[in-house]
Amino acid sequence: MAQHLNDAVKIASNETRIQDFFRQADLNYLVLAQLLLTLLPATGKLRLCLDRTEWDFGCCQVNILLVTVGRGDFQVPFYWELLDNRSGNSSAADRIALLQACLQVLGRQRIGLVVGDREFVGHTWLNWLRDNGLPFVMRLPKHHQLTFASGRRQAVTALGLAVGQQRHFLHCQVAGVWGQVWVKVLADNEFLFLFAAPGLRNLAALYASRWTIEQCFQNLKGRGFNLEATHLRCPHKLRKLVALVSLAYALCLSVGTVAHEKIKAIPSKNHGCRATSLSRHGLNILRQLTRPNARLQEPMARKITALLDWIIRQVTYYQLPKIVG
Repeated sequence: MAQHLNDAVKIASNETRIQDFFRQADLNYLVLAQLLLTLLPATGKLRLCLDRTEWDFGCCQVNILLVTVGRGDFQVPFYWELLDNRSGNSSAADRIALLQACLQVLGRQRIGLVVGDREFVGHTWLNWLRDNGLPFVMRLPKHHQLTFASGRRQAVTALGLAVGQQRHFLHCQVAGVWGQVWVKVLADNEFLFLFAAPGLRNLAALYASRWTIEQCFQNLKGRGFNLEATHLRCPHKLRKLVALVSLAYALCLSVGTVAHEKIKAIPSKNHGCRATSLSRHGLNILRQLTRPNARLQEPMARKITALLDWIIRQVTYYQLPKIVG
């Protein structure tokens, strides 16, 4: 990175500036979330996806709890914390603190859905979501029991369903919290067991939207962003690195989306999926535009340059710390 920053100084000076940033800069992650929010539509409901990722570097275990925000395929990292619990699951307090930060930036009225996987369970967590009026769909492990209004309790494994069959209970209790349950039997004695806030419909489709955070993690940890390749071990430095990589990912995703929707659509493969992801498409375009002989007067280049200028103005407005220059 130091070779591409400030040509007016020695590479060693650029390296020192980068090291100083990770040692000394104090990032305001709520302000950073506000900046990322400007890349999303200004009105309408947004979807929050909650997940955790981890990897090992020697004896160091990196454990990140992260929320993405967006609509449709456009989902960007929004807020995150590094957990210091030896790669264990997050606690209800961890998750609640993360969502409280999101509420502070977004406001409750903009949150249309909170989606999470089987790790995010427990009375305290589910009850907090319900008490705060947040629409949610959480997948639960199959050992959780249902409690009906009559007081009868039953495990989802005892519903007598065959593979592919499903049941929907509009009013029952799980972990001491009232909501609705949708269950489908999968292969190998697995269950898609969804617990949701009352009033939501098409629970399976809503839960399926969480694939966007899986895709986000895959892109952040590899596919050109390579977060997992870092040798940083200090949690505070790692959190800053996640911030930089998240900004770069959001920028590439924005460029790829604009190019796909307004300039030229990405071709689809035979199975219907795009040949290139939106973020990778944006990364490829930015690489082309930064080549020495790039044709900056072509229509695509002008549109992308205008988008980059707008993003730079947003960064200037929010006064994020600079690495160089």
